[in-house]
This record gives sequence, C-alpha cells and structure tokens, in this order.
Amino acid sequence: MQSTQTNDLEHDTTTSKTRVKQEMHALQKIGERLIELNSNQLKECLLPDTLFEAIIEAKQIRKNGARRRQIQYIGKLMREVDISPIKEKMSTWDGISKEHTAWIHQIERWRKSLLEDKDSFSEFAELHPDANLQRIRTLIRNTHKEAISGKPPKSFRALFHELQLSIPVTNEQKDVVIE
Repeated sequence: MQSTQTNDLEHDTTTSKTRVKQEMHALQKIGERLIELNSNQLKECLLPDTLFEAIIEAKQIRKNGARRRQIQYIGKLMREVDISPIKEKMSTWDGISKEHTAWIHQIERWRKSLLEDKDSFSEFAELHPDANLQRIRTLIRNTHKEAISGKPPKSFRALFHELQLSIPVTNEQKDVVIE
C-alpha cells in the first residue's frame, strides 16, 4: 500500500493537477468520438471488452446526466489503454472523409459549370479525356430539357453519376464511391 502512495506522490509532482484534468478531458473527448462510431468501426479499433461494452452501453443512454457519467467512465477505462492506435484509426477515417467530401464538391462544381457554361465542356474534355464525353453531352442537354419542361431531375442525377465515373479518385476514396 505504501508503494502505491509514493507512486501517486511522484506522479503529482511531475504533472500538475491541471495537466491531469486536461488529459482526462482529452480521453473523454476521444470516448465521445468512439460513441459516434458504428459497430464495425469500433471492432476495427480492437478495444478491450470492458471499454467496448461501456461504449455500446453509452450509445443506448439518452439522459444527459447518465450519459455524462458513462462518458467519464469510458475516459477512466481509456487511461489503461494505448490510445495511439485509436487516434490513428480516427485520423485515417477523418482524412478519408475530408478527401471524399472534397471530391464530391469537385464533382458538384463541374456539374454546375457544365450546365451553366458551354465553354467548360471543352476544358472538362481536356482534363478528363477518358470520360464518356458523348454521354455527358447528352445528359447536359437532357438536364436542360427537364428543367424547362418541369420534369423530375433524372438526367441531373445521372450527370452527377457519370462525372463520378469520369473524375479520378485517390486510392483511399475508391472504396467510398457513391453509386
């Protein structure tokens, strides 16, 4: 019992109380992020059983006070876990999401540009020579006809899909192409 108290005293002298609280809050933030993950992503993190079960339980809690206590408990459990692989996994997922979002925005910009500016088609053709240009031109024409006649935007959506197939994605994004 004596050695535990000396370890606590040594720990207190090397790190301030504020620093310890900051670390606890950081672990709780990571715990909150873990709660937001789906079960497949949680399994990929290779969490200890007690932590995994605590996270699953926290997903089911709706009352704020109880949820806050459960997050604190998750933070406590995380003190004994190496969190660097968890952080790496999350940053990988964040990176993919950001890259994927940027790619989707790029497709949206191209679709808007192709529909509003006739000169942008030649620019698109130069940048993406492997694209099915005849199909894209047909979809642009059909989108304009649908807009004039008030029909549902079937060609508008088909144009987006065709641009997804035409604009290359990075290796990380190939798994998340929307069809």
